[in-house]
Amino acid sequence: MKNAIIGVVGAGAMGTGIAQVAATAGHDVMLYDTHEDAILRSRDKLLRILNRLVEKGRMTDTEAKAIFGRIYFVDTLSAFGPCRMVIEAIVEDLSIKRELFVELEDQVMDSCILATNTSSLSVTGIASACRYSDRVLGTHFFNPPALMKLVEIVPAVQTDPQITEYVTSLITSWGKITVETQDTPGFIVNRIARPFYSEALRILDEGIADVPTIDWAMTDFGGFRMGPFRLMDYIGHDVNYRITEGMYHSYYEEPRYKPSFTQKQLVDAGYFGRKSGKGFYEYGDTSDQPAPIMDKKLAKRIKNRIITMLINEAADAYYLKIADRDAIDLAMTKGVNYPKGLLQWADDIGIKKCVKRMDDLFDFYHETRYRCSPILRTMAASGSRFY
Repeated sequence: MKNAIIGVVGAGAMGTGIAQVAATAGHDVMLYDTHEDAILRSRDKLLRILNRLVEKGRMTDTEAKAIFGRIYFVDTLSAFGPCRMVIEAIVEDLSIKRELFVELEDQVMDSCILATNTSSLSVTGIASACRYSDRVLGTHFFNPPALMKLVEIVPAVQTDPQITEYVTSLITSWGKITVETQDTPGFIVNRIARPFYSEALRILDEGIADVPTIDWAMTDFGGFRMGPFRLMDYIGHDVNYRITEGMYHSYYEEPRYKPSFTQKQLVDAGYFGRKSGKGFYEYGDTSDQPAPIMDKKLAKRIKNRIITMLINEAADAYYLKIADRDAIDLAMTKGVNYPKGLLQWADDIGIKKCVKRMDDLFDFYHETRYRCSPILRTMAASGSRFY
């Protein structure tokens, strides 16, 4: 497998990171972008990262030079001729990705695997543009690819199972943790994580608590590394809002994924978070950070509500066979660093208690957003557990 030449389309943060991962694993990598300045930025970024790793003692200078030497910056898709697999990491636009895959098929071998790094678009829709759609699948890396262990493997409806098996084995050999998921909007992580943001925004919009208090509740009481508003600021509201909006429409206006007008206003104002200097928080050396209201009873109420909604979403993904139990819990701990797997969390809290909390929310709001997953209700009745 190490002799396989890997192609990467897109020299942005994701493409550059994927190229680094493959080259570190011993592959020659062809990295392509239509914009010359993107290639130059990618080269500079890779050199900085590798030099920093040498300075920290994570690798030798010889190893860093060898990794960089295995990455070839190319300016034409024809350079992908000898590639065993090409991974696309460009803009999240279905029509643009489909056009690219049509072009790639004219440049690569018939046996070359074509993979998309899409985080939420239909892999089946991308594959349908190809003559040999059975060699197309999704390989969803998480940002930054060199540090994040998880990769979601997403077979399209057309994907040959042998291709899925090969790619899973290949990416696992790169030191990654792989989970297989159905080709549904958001796959595992982006689907199940929606309530972490949307329910926090709903609590804010209802005036139950302010931004720093909700973040404090989820870090100090929930055990999360970062609160939902800090995390949205870190991801970028332009990105986070677009994913939520895309899922909402892809799931035929499913109320659980309804976007927040509050977040849309930030996007419209250009307040994208850390990268723009302002989001839910102000960023900069002189910015004052607002303090949370240290109300433990309120914090517990916030934590229970958001975690219950996350558990319900994870249970529904399991019920609908989006992925198996272990893949779901592994994805959430390794993909977004949750303190524990959500299905394990459901067992720890108690399935009956989770059902009661969901029913209490539904009884109060009478919104289908708060309907309990059928599998939780069934398990509560039978006294069964996920583990």
